[in-house]
Parts: sequence; C-alpha cells; structure tokens
Amino acid sequence: MKIAVGPLPVTLVENIWIPLSDGTRLAAKIWLPEGAASNPVPAIIDYIPYRKRDGTVVRDEIMFRYFASHGYASIRIDIRGTGDSDGLFEDEYVKQEQDDAVEAIEWITRQPWCSGNVGMIGISWGGFSALQVAARRPKGLMAIVTVCSTDDRYEDDGHHMGGCLLNGTLDWGTTCFTSMALPPDPEIVGGEHWRSTWMKRLENVRPTLIDWVTHQRRDDFWKHGSVCEDYGAIDCAVFAVGGWADSYSNVVFRLISNLKSPRKGLIGPWGHEYPHTGVPGPAIGFLQECLRWWDHWLKGEDTGIMKEPMLRSWMLDSAEPSAHYDERPGHWVADPSWPSPHVSPRMYHMGLGRLSRQALPEARLEISSPETVGMASGEFCPYALLGAHGPEMPLDQRWDDGGSLVFDSELLTEATPILGAPVVELEISCDKPTAMLAVRLSDVRPSGEVTRVTYRLLNLAHRNGHEDLQQMEAGKSYHIRLAMNEVGYIFPPGHRIRLSLSTAYWPIAFPAPERATLTLQADASRLHLPIRMPRPSDDELPAFDAAEGCPPMATTVLRPGNVERFVRMDILPRQVTLTVKRDDGSLRLDPIGTVVGLKNHMIYSIAENDPTTARTEVYYRNEVGRGAWETAVEGRTVMTVTKSTFHLQIAFNAFENGELIFERSWARTIPRDLV
Repeated sequence: MKIAVGPLPVTLVENIWIPLSDGTRLAAKIWLPEGAASNPVPAIIDYIPYRKRDGTVVRDEIMFRYFASHGYASIRIDIRGTGDSDGLFEDEYVKQEQDDAVEAIEWITRQPWCSGNVGMIGISWGGFSALQVAARRPKGLMAIVTVCSTDDRYEDDGHHMGGCLLNGTLDWGTTCFTSMALPPDPEIVGGEHWRSTWMKRLENVRPTLIDWVTHQRRDDFWKHGSVCEDYGAIDCAVFAVGGWADSYSNVVFRLISNLKSPRKGLIGPWGHEYPHTGVPGPAIGFLQECLRWWDHWLKGEDTGIMKEPMLRSWMLDSAEPSAHYDERPGHWVADPSWPSPHVSPRMYHMGLGRLSRQALPEARLEISSPETVGMASGEFCPYALLGAHGPEMPLDQRWDDGGSLVFDSELLTEATPILGAPVVELEISCDKPTAMLAVRLSDVRPSGEVTRVTYRLLNLAHRNGHEDLQQMEAGKSYHIRLAMNEVGYIFPPGHRIRLSLSTAYWPIAFPAPERATLTLQADASRLHLPIRMPRPSDDELPAFDAAEGCPPMATTVLRPGNVERFVRMDILPRQVTLTVKRDDGSLRLDPIGTVVGLKNHMIYSIAENDPTTARTEVYYRNEVGRGAWETAVEGRTVMTVTKSTFHLQIAFNAFENGELIFERSWARTIPRDLV
C-alpha cells in the first residue's frame, strides 16, 4: 500500500464523550480536518465494539486520518459496554445498540464542526451496523459503505447455513463474549473508575453463544437486525463490498437486487479484509473509491461514480489448490444491474459420474459419506491471517471427493466463465428424518488437482424454509433446489467442471444426528451454471487506482505471531482431529505504550462412522496492558453432541497483573431441533 495523505492537516481528538438520553456515554475518537470549526464538514462514522484505543487503531489510522485529510470528520465509536464506553454489553446487534447509534448521529449532526451530512462505514460488525442503522433512517445519514457484512443474520452470518449449525458459532461466540469483557483504558476513563467499570463488565459476562445454539430456526431472534426483512426501510445510498474468499460475498448481490435506494456493488478476490489491504490480492485503491462515494453523497460533487455500472466483479482465473494465495489472477468486469442481462443459465444433466449438456441414461446412486468429509474445506471465513503464513483456503478437493458422489463434465473446449450462484436441482430420497446435503463445485485441472470454486450446505429438514421444518419420509422422493454461494470464476479449456455431493462437511458444520443414506435419481437431476461471457466493454473499464492510505500507527513486535493448521488421524477408532493454532503475537502500540496480545486455538474431532463423536474445543485469550497495568481475559468452549442434544461447557477467566481475579463457568444441554 502506498502512503498518501490528503491536502488538509488533521487534529486527532483521542477521546470525546457522546452523551445519550439515559445518561450513558459513548467513547469516540475523532480525526478533524483543519478549518472544520469555521467551515463545517460531513462526518464519517465507524460504530463497532472492537476498542478504538487499542483494538482497531492500526487500521483506523490508515483510513480515518486519510478521510479527514480530504475534508471529513472521521469518527470511531465504541458501542455501549465495550472499549472505553459506559454501560454493559448484551449481545451482537441488539436494539439498544441501534438506538444508541441513532442518538449518536443526532448528536454529531449538531456539532459545530459537522455540516449535518453523515456517512457510515464498516467491515463485518461495522458493516452490519451501517445497514441496521440505515434501516432506522436517522436524520442526516445520507450514505453508507458496508463491507463483508450480511442482510440475513440467520442464513448468512457464520451461525447457520441452510439450517446446518456452523462451527463458526463456537469460534466467534467464544471470541465475542470474552473480548467484550476487557477493561476500559485508565488513561481515558481515569483513576480507579476503570476498575469499577471492569468489575461490572465481568459480573455481566454471559456467553451469548448459548442463545445462538438454542435458536435453531429462523425465528424473531434472528430476524431482528436482518435488513432483508424490509429492504424498503433503507432509503440512503448503499455501497456494498465483498470478496470471493470471504464468507459474506452473497450479500452484495442481494442488496443490489433488492434495495430501491441508490446502490453500487463491488466484489474482488479478497478475504475478510478491506479492499485496500485485501488478501488474496490484488488490493485496490479502495479509499479513493470511498472518497468518490462520499464526495458525491455527502458533499454533492459530481465524481462520476453513479454514472458507472452498478456492479464491478473480479473474475477469478483458474488456480491450483493452495492453503494460501498472495494473489488470485483475474480481471474486472462490470454489469449495469443485478440480475445482469449479461448472465444466462446453462444446464447440465447428471448421470453416472458425469455432467453433460445432453440427457444421460437412468442412474440411481447412493451416498452416505464418512463424517470426516470436509477436512479439505479450509476456514469458513478466511481473514488472511499473518499474510502469507495463514493456511486458510481450501485444499485439493480429492481428499473430500473420495467420500462424495462426483460428477465430471467432458474436457472443456472453450473457456467457461460463470458469475453468480450455480444452482442444483436434485431428486433425492433419504432414510432418516433429516440429513446434511453438502454441494461443491470444483475445477479439475489436467494434472488431476481439484480446486474448490464454491459450495453450499442444506439441512434437508429445512428444504422448504427455515421456520416450519418438515422431516424427510423414508423412501419418498423430494425435489431439492439449492443455490450455491455466488462466485465469479473462469473454467479454462482442457479442464473439467466437477459437482460433488456429500452428507457431511466437517468441521465447517456439525453433522446430522444420525448417519443417513441419500439416494439420488441422477438422470432427473440438473446443474445450472450462470454463464457470463466476456464483453468488449469489460476491456474499456477504467483501472482502479493503486491502494493508498495514511501511515499506520507505529508499532513494535514483542512476540511474533504464527498460524498452524494440522490434521491427525487415530487409525483404530478412525477418529480425525483438525487443530488450528492462531497466535497473533504481542505488539506494542508505540505512541501510547499499550501492549496487546492475542492467541487462540480450535480443535475439531470426529470419528468417520459416528456423528455423535463430534467435538469442538475453542480457546481464546486477549491481553492488554501498559506498564504496571496488565489485564487479560480468556474463554474456553467445548461442545459435544448426542443424537438428541448439544452439550456446552464454557469457562471464563480474567486476570490483573497475572493474578486470577474473576472466574465463571456454564454448562448447558440444549435439545436438537432437527439439526
């Protein structure tokens, strides 16, 4: 990333209190451009719980000083009960959080340095916040930029997929309730107040993942905060951004399809990262694109951004399977709307091991996968941890294809580019009340290596929706339609297209209660690919600028980080264990002297012939301190299963200067509801 600063000097206000009507104060950091007091400027807000003082400060300096130097008051706010803010944290995306944001925006618009026009930007939680607050229509909120977020908290937020319970619920759930319990900074809140505030937080600690596991259907718990419940509630301009390597790519297409307000979409090769620092690359000049967006909607300048196509997408070239990519070669294409008039469906018939454009002979096939299928899946949500050292991407799919039904096309004679969601239509029967269906689309290279292109999961009891479930009747045939995750990919000549079906995908998702056998009437089943052929206008697209931003905060590495991912097989019980160790190391934030450290691990184990042996353990430790002030929190979650229950064991500890000062544990047995 190139270092670049705008024309205006910037003043940093390390902390300012935003008062709320109930007496609570939200802590905010503001980057103010010179002259804002006499010449008010628009405000850009990032509203998240990740500690403005010592959590997101490195990336914040890159982005928000950049925006400020171009004439925007840039504001990072800690939500209630997190970072340096008052109050107590409840759960992600609660109504109180959104109420507070509406009040905070109203306060910001009244400040003498604010012109009255406001934008929101954020990645992940911040992207959720932007969408959810936009649906409340606060006065002054003119535009948002939502990155790696979702409009559907049940179906597309790392908790469930197609009614299957994701292991991400335990990973993120442990991280969430543990990290939110860190104390405020004494230098911000003062004296002994930090300790009393911290003790209140500790007494309030509750692992909200218990609720996430309990709510197994798409009920009111998940509908709250899901803007897909009413797209019409959003009337401000929306710039939706995602990456193919991220788990939140689908929302870009849904938002630009369903919103009626002005909107644009951008999707590149990146993981769960902003595009100006995105891995896999290439990164782009995303902050410059944001400035064009802000200048148009918050300053009323004609930057030309709304005259450009609604959607820009990176078409991935074929690549050999790898646990990490520095870059994914490809090229940009543009579409005027979504669904795009440039995309047309292409149907493939299914037969005995084959995909064909012509009808194939009758074939009735059975599959009951080993529960270990999925070990080559990679991380559910790649973060590009530690750059080139993060083994997060899917491996060679031959490992998982050995336990799957596999259907291959003939050798391709021409490039086959797809953009959108591949769809399968399957005629299936099942010998159990429910089962998992895992569907993968892959690229078979001439060498025999197999690269996963996209996938999706479905709990067959959820085949007609996620609210009123319907068991499968043994021996009865059902028509199943499943759209995979959206993707842009080019299958080259000389390769084959592969469709793989399995009844397991561990450790991405917990298995069904019982091993099931699916019977597929292959000749009555179909694969539909969204073909997006090249267009001359694609070559005429202006290139994005090179990535740039302000210098990050100066830091000193005290302990280097490391990421490991390894598999062990215990031969006699046929038990496979995947261990992921993430150590972000220890870092000193030099200007403020604060030292932060983070490490965690996940251990996933299962026997290939018994779904009730599934076990997940997550450990997370977060440290923050400075001089004589040293604090740490750690959480551990273990979940095991029976045919009828999930069993959770959760522990939490807090430390001050190396001494254990607080501990609490929980044990819950939760009935399984056809999951």
